[in-house]
Amino acid sequence: MNGITVRAAHSDDYPFISDILVTAFAGTDEANLVRRLRHDNDVVLELVALNDKVIIGHILFSRLKLAGAEDFDAVALAPLAVAPAHQGKGAGSKLVRIAHEHLAAAGETLSIVLGEPEYYGRFGYEHQRAAGFESPYQGDYLQAYAFGDAPSSGTLIYAPAFGAL
Repeated sequence: MNGITVRAAHSDDYPFISDILVTAFAGTDEANLVRRLRHDNDVVLELVALNDKVIIGHILFSRLKLAGAEDFDAVALAPLAVAPAHQGKGAGSKLVRIAHEHLAAAGETLSIVLGEPEYYGRFGYEHQRAAGFESPYQGDYLQAYAFGDAPSSGTLIYAPAFGAL
């Protein structure tokens, strides 16, 4: 995707991000989720994709706890959004790949997503990797991707903002 750049999100970007989320998801739930995650300081990584200095996409990873024999820190990918006029052109893929690079470099080892298996499977997410986790979201759409050594069982505890969905 030529001309697309990715960078960390800044507070000046928030209104544009909100607009993309509302448009891409045809509602305010995801925009409200992002606002609450920021407010609660549960954001681990937040990036935007730009085309000619215009924000066209957004990805956010929040802190996720895995409770089990030992508590373990992981991340939850939610949401990922691209402005409808720019969908299908690689911006979302670029956001996921660059985010994974940042997360791995920061020492994160496990990411969880609730999403379309065919789409997220392209980035290494698998339901089988998440099948051992207890979660109210357990099912085919709950997927995990491990950057390194990480548990394969336990209870997923999402940031409180997810409880409002």
